[in-house]
Amino acid sequence: MINKNTKKLYDSTSLDILKKCNLCPRKCSVNRLDGELGYCNASEYIKVAKVSLHYWEEPCISGKLGSGTVFFSNCNLKCVFCQNYKISHNSFGKTISINRLSEIFLEEQKRGALNINLVTPTHYVPQIIESLKLAKQSGLSIPILYNSNGYENIDTIKSLKGFIDVYLPDLKYYGDKYALKYSKAPNYFNTASKVITEMVSQVGKVKFDDNGIIKKGVIIRHLMLPGLLFDSKKVIDFIHSTFNDDVYISLMNQYTPLHVETKFPEINKTLNQDHYDALINYCLNLGITKCFIQDSGTSSPDFIPDFNLSGI
Repeated sequence: MINKNTKKLYDSTSLDILKKCNLCPRKCSVNRLDGELGYCNASEYIKVAKVSLHYWEEPCISGKLGSGTVFFSNCNLKCVFCQNYKISHNSFGKTISINRLSEIFLEEQKRGALNINLVTPTHYVPQIIESLKLAKQSGLSIPILYNSNGYENIDTIKSLKGFIDVYLPDLKYYGDKYALKYSKAPNYFNTASKVITEMVSQVGKVKFDDNGIIKKGVIIRHLMLPGLLFDSKKVIDFIHSTFNDDVYISLMNQYTPLHVETKFPEINKTLNQDHYDALINYCLNLGITKCFIQDSGTSSPDFIPDFNLSGI
């Protein structure tokens, strides 16, 4: 399945990984170079759904000029409430080469992007590494962000050392029963917590430039779900007790009920603002100061990107 031009852009380690893909905890062991598809449905080739300057990330990521987002298609989670359902579950996107991805990185930099923001990149890590090598040889110099769901194979994260400046992982759940129910992800918390620890060890404490834009570090995102305030508190307890001031937390209230009406009526509603405020107060009482919070009104389909293959 792999053509000559593609083969030249992989090193031997990347080839071995794709021949028996265990990039994430699913450990499907499929041969993606021979056309086999695993849980995430990603093939040998990169698939992207949108490239854009994004202004709705945390202020230290988007700034005024925007974050250079690359939205990758497919996902190793199957969150029932996913806002990016069209690309994560339904595989919408356009297949591109490693060369083209490297060009996209450089085009984003030329547009004035403050960083390259790799959104849901886990299943394309070998290809991304090769693309970054090419782009850096051609002048790519802005920070690289790895924006993931946290459900990673730790060896995959270790392979990214030196390529990633900022990690932006989710820490979605503390209780495994919720991870299984809503994301079909066994052993989620134990896996994600170890992976985030590796991320922090790689890039260290958060550092900003003179304009307040992040250059290095880890921001851990937590999207509150309806009715799970107690689980969210346990997530916060872990982050604070483990990393203290070495990381930033991003508490998100933007949960928008999509695709959940029939099977999951308990989360077919927007987040209770009082619960969100209670979690903010919980953080304050713990002495947490390095934390981003969201204004009300973020729970809307209007904030979901239009996946129209732009910029690809």
